[in-house]
Amino acid sequence: MNLSVVYPGTFDPITNGHTDLVRRACRLFDRVIVAVAENPGKGTTFRLDERIEMVSEVLKGEPCVEVVGFSELLVDFAHKQNAQLILRGLRAVSDFEYEFQLSSMNRKLAPEVETIFLTPDEAYGFISSSLVREISRLGGDVSGFVAPNVEAALRRRLR
Repeated sequence: MNLSVVYPGTFDPITNGHTDLVRRACRLFDRVIVAVAENPGKGTTFRLDERIEMVSEVLKGEPCVEVVGFSELLVDFAHKQNAQLILRGLRAVSDFEYEFQLSSMNRKLAPEVETIFLTPDEAYGFISSSLVREISRLGGDVSGFVAPNVEAALRRRLR
């Protein structure tokens, strides 16, 4: 069976935690579609095209990965990509309630598309894009949390 999974997110910016989940997903699925959400209501630091470029650069060595931007309902995007699954990451118990609500709604909208959850390696469980942006904005070192191209983009944009 050829399994495709969509891993959606804003990825503003992509962190080592995101990258860890993608690499682990590549061991489980034939095709991992990293779906970079436009999400205009979120007030992102980077434009959609910039985020797609950063994510593509970080994941360029992963043969099963495709990076695609989207601005529609996630389940509609999953259908267009012929994906059977949606992958979501859970860092802590606090993430679960929100993720459970999303997965329940997606199941209502498209019962044939399942949501699965992975937890990041413990080394990355505390990393979030918002924390990385804040540390960078305040002049801190984010090199342990993001890839070098992302660190450089943050430095250019936030300092």
